[in-house]
Amino acid sequence: MQVEQYDEVLGAQVSRQVMITRLATGLVQGVLLYLLYRAATINMWPATQPFLFMPLFMLVLLLPVVFISSVGHMTSRNVARWTAAAGVVLVVLALHEAWRSAGAVDLNYGFMGRPSQRVPSMLVIVFSGVFLYIAHALVMAGATDGKRIASYGSYFEVAWKLAVQLLFSAFFVGALWSVLWMGASLFDMIKLDFLQRLLMKPWFVAPVICFAFSCALHITDVRPSIVRGIRSLLLVLASWILPVAVVLIGGFLCTLPFTGLDGLWKTRFATSLLLTTVAVLVMLINCAFQNGQTAASLPIRIAARMAAILLLPLTGIAIYALGLRVHEYGWTSDRVVAAACLLVASCYAIGYQWAAHRYETWLVEIAPVNVGAAFLVLAVLLTLFTPIADPARIAVANQVARLEKGLVKADKFDYRYLRFDGQRYGQEALQQLVRQGVGTDPKVVSAKAAAVLKQMERWTPETGKATVESVAANITMVPVSETLPASFIAQQWKESTDRPLPGCLTSENRECTALLLDANGDGQRDVMLINKDYGDGFLFLEQPGGLWVLSATLDIRCRPMLEALRKGRYQLVDPGLKAVNVGGLRLQFSPVYSYDDCNAIKPN
Repeated sequence: MQVEQYDEVLGAQVSRQVMITRLATGLVQGVLLYLLYRAATINMWPATQPFLFMPLFMLVLLLPVVFISSVGHMTSRNVARWTAAAGVVLVVLALHEAWRSAGAVDLNYGFMGRPSQRVPSMLVIVFSGVFLYIAHALVMAGATDGKRIASYGSYFEVAWKLAVQLLFSAFFVGALWSVLWMGASLFDMIKLDFLQRLLMKPWFVAPVICFAFSCALHITDVRPSIVRGIRSLLLVLASWILPVAVVLIGGFLCTLPFTGLDGLWKTRFATSLLLTTVAVLVMLINCAFQNGQTAASLPIRIAARMAAILLLPLTGIAIYALGLRVHEYGWTSDRVVAAACLLVASCYAIGYQWAAHRYETWLVEIAPVNVGAAFLVLAVLLTLFTPIADPARIAVANQVARLEKGLVKADKFDYRYLRFDGQRYGQEALQQLVRQGVGTDPKVVSAKAAAVLKQMERWTPETGKATVESVAANITMVPVSETLPASFIAQQWKESTDRPLPGCLTSENRECTALLLDANGDGQRDVMLINKDYGDGFLFLEQPGGLWVLSATLDIRCRPMLEALRKGRYQLVDPGLKAVNVGGLRLQFSPVYSYDDCNAIKPN
């Protein structure tokens, strides 16, 4: 369909009834979001039912945008059908997310400060939005042409129009909110804080944001010529970045035969970087190609053809990089997602390679490749976020299989990955390992699986309380010839909120470094403990009767300073600044250090 015909269909004047429907939808969406937030904050129904709350949250967050964009461009019957179909997809994705996260460790806080298990993860929300964007563009283009498979020109017009609408609607909301806060600040200067307090009320924030977003969607929809002008400008500007990208990426590929691939593997993010590069090239190629009927200058045409050729080697190297990681360490959720992205990237790379070698046309053959890739992306997203190819399920099964086959030793296996990244699959696998140890050392596997099931924090393992034996074992003396006073080791330590203690005095598996020094010049040896994981120093003074008390802390700002202390390279000197006596309490000034001061400390 030609641009003029598209304007006649999509740029027609929208009726007042359509406008009211769109704005009312945005307002209702805001009210419903606030009610869901309220239910989550006070822990009431439906927030107490994840299998109900997650689908409701997804529907309220994403479905109104689909409805608003559809109204006025499709018949009421088709709007209802498409909205219902999109809602079914969202419900399926949300129910699967609720099911897979049941029993998993809740590490983060999500929706408005409430536990993240009540709402889908940000990954699910983002990719659900991507799914709806692609599917909505395909459906809208089909409705415009009156066909199941529309012309490429219609796909191009609808997809880019929708992208510009969403971009500028988000910008409008951000600008409106900035103006509101500017006004609140002005009123606050004259001691009127009513607007500032209003902007912090959830019952006001949610409806205003949603109403403003729907208003922006409507305004950009009834001004298609303005949207097209902005789109054309963005595409032209982006197309001139393409030659620069081709030169840089081509130079990178040309240097690889001389430098080798070792540098790529050492980065540990070669696959993600290469995938990002492929995505950028595909986007820039399409910015230059547009609908295939737009005239492009010769340099842009040459750059687009060269970029299409570069996609294949980039994708091949990314596949090889991912294969190496999987062969050495097995599958993880991130690697499964990367493999799915590489499947889509391979579709683009092979299709664009074919189009680039047909010299008689201006890359016309990438049009069907783009349409086919869009349907492929929809299929991939559905499989990734349903049990068909759930990354957590695949990763957990692969990691456990590696343990069973002895590819990973029992004491080297990452049980925490199953606990904190494996969702319900990981929890079930750990419980199975506890019951039936596998591999070459099943007893060790069972014990470690049982221990990690008790952990509630990834990087802070659950440990028992410190004992006299653990305190003595976990403290390293500097120099090693020194010994801690027996009364210090035997003391029963109790931590309080105003006087936190180093980990080695409270937990059985934490380590410290100890220095014996006379900090106050009374002739008695005092004890300074430095945590192993971070450098705060804790100074303990012995009181009459043999009781040791935490009397001061030492702010150790940088690694060279910490290492120098641990090697015993320090001297006790008088303070350069006097202390301040406030009501009998001595306050000592803390000197300010810079990175240059830290770097001046010699390492040896």
